[in-house]
Amino acid sequence: MSSSFSSRFFNPLMLWVDVALKTQEMLLSSSSVIQIRTERMARAGLTPSEDDLVEFQLMGQEKLAAASESGTAIVNQMHTTGYALLNRSIRHWLSGATAWAGLATSVTPAQAAVHSHELFNAGHRAIATATQVSSASARVVQRGLKPIHAKATANARRLGAQPEA
Repeated sequence: MSSSFSSRFFNPLMLWVDVALKTQEMLLSSSSVIQIRTERMARAGLTPSEDDLVEFQLMGQEKLAAASESGTAIVNQMHTTGYALLNRSIRHWLSGATAWAGLATSVTPAQAAVHSHELFNAGHRAIATATQVSSASARVVQRGLKPIHAKATANARRLGAQPEA
């Protein structure tokens, strides 16, 4: 396999490692932001300043926006990926069924050999498609995590709580 195809975006393990690293960064950023905002709420008490009220309102708006973006990204990715994998799986199943029927109706050893080879190739393609499910799942998670990660890390930078990596 050439080095251009060994990129982390073509390797399911590296896709999941990327998800894990982004999740860790998001959790660290979120915990820092939660700590800063909780301390700010405690200091504000029953008489929050105008700036405090703006920050507290921003918290709710950001969470709703990030959750909405995340849900939309997940649905879009699942639709795109699911449709492509289903379409490919059906094609492979049909080519396997055709090869199987050809093998069953072969009258000469040469025909049987050709149809056996076609059946083997169809099975190989079907297995290759099935192994893409892990990569597809990681991409769905990546797309869903992206808006939440972006908001959490942006808040950490804005509030001066950038976690140590």
